[in-house]
Amino acid sequence: METKVIHEITPLGEHDFMYVADRHKQVMDYPIHHHDVMELNFVENAAGCRRVVGDSSEVIGDLDLVLITSADLEHVWEQHECQSNDIHEVTVQFKIDFESANTPFHTNPYKSIYQMMLRAKHGLAFPTTAIMTVYHRLVNLAAIDDKFYMAQELFYILYELSKFDDAHELASSTFAKVEVNSDSRRVQKVKDYINMHINDELRLEQLAELVGMTPTAFSRYFKLRTGKNFSEYIVDIRLGQAARRLVDTTDSVSEICWSCGFNTLSNFNRLFRKRKGCNPTEFREKYQKTKIII
Repeated sequence: METKVIHEITPLGEHDFMYVADRHKQVMDYPIHHHDVMELNFVENAAGCRRVVGDSSEVIGDLDLVLITSADLEHVWEQHECQSNDIHEVTVQFKIDFESANTPFHTNPYKSIYQMMLRAKHGLAFPTTAIMTVYHRLVNLAAIDDKFYMAQELFYILYELSKFDDAHELASSTFAKVEVNSDSRRVQKVKDYINMHINDELRLEQLAELVGMTPTAFSRYFKLRTGKNFSEYIVDIRLGQAARRLVDTTDSVSEICWSCGFNTLSNFNRLFRKRKGCNPTEFREKYQKTKIII
């Protein structure tokens, strides 16, 4: 399958740290894309636009702010039902190596930023309270002439945003190709097993036995640690895998259904529509329709 997602070549050179684009426009017309650098994207006065990040699709309100730290995660803001003729967008693209062993992001002062950057591999959407906290700094960022002060201002913005635990992750782990880790050894053992056998039949009793718990106790413990029950978690993993294959392969919907562990095509279509807001064929067409090579 020919890749149709734009791999955007950003303006950042080898020795550049960040780039800020502050623009007003009447239409969201840039196609779906990904890029090697990180991005903090703010959109104002664009209620009705549809934001697509990986396999997440949401219609936004008047204010939207998303951080993306994965080079492979496709994203786009589409016009959809937006009627505004003065959309304000501030895009900050920057380069930070926050995962290397010798980076300061592993030290205590940067701990909250580091954790936020890890979550942002899924794409991370911030609540309105967070947006308003950094609003004036964001909209004035492009006006800063001194590059050092501009960089420090970005770190201040990132730090303030990292205080908001209610920012929500967008793309599923499977679609975004993000390794799922847990601070619970039992939960991590189960997640690792699920990832290795995601296309097989997985039973609650089987996984409970794996960690030496009764099914009832394990079900309660798993939901407490992950926020999802056992069956919801497995469906999310399988749907993320299916969505990624719809984008990356030419396999038929039925082939993807069976290979991702769903037992009937009708059940696959029903669950996909419930979680993604469209059926698998529409999801694939939506991606392909907005992807072009430039």
